[in-house]
Amino acid sequence: VQLQASGGGLVQAGDSLRLSCAGSGRASSGAAMGWFRQAPGKEREFVATISWSGGMATYADSVTGRFTISRDNTKNTVHLQMNSLKPEDTAVYYCAAAPRFSGTVRYSSSYDYWGQGTLVTVSS
Repeated sequence: VQLQASGGGLVQAGDSLRLSCAGSGRASSGAAMGWFRQAPGKEREFVATISWSGGMATYADSVTGRFTISRDNTKNTVHLQMNSLKPEDTAVYYCAAAPRFSGTVRYSSSYDYWGQGTLVTVSS
């Protein structure tokens, strides 16, 4: 069971990045998926979640209107399109799978599988 996150990097404020998360079938099949982030010295926080069908998505207030989560169940992948990036978006971003749930899930305790994280650094 694995989740592999990728796509992080160093960008300037206002730029865009697209994160990807590739999951093994067991981890992501039928599962709600989510993205969380952890900035240096801060606790991990919820960013976005998407239902199994892809029909529902929920976002943290801080990223609403700038980030879009999507998934391709034929490829077991989840993406996070991040636009209009700000320095405060700098963090390690983690994808996670919640196979016990098919809807959207905001709480990290509900997720059973986590990727290794990908670093996003936004310079001002």
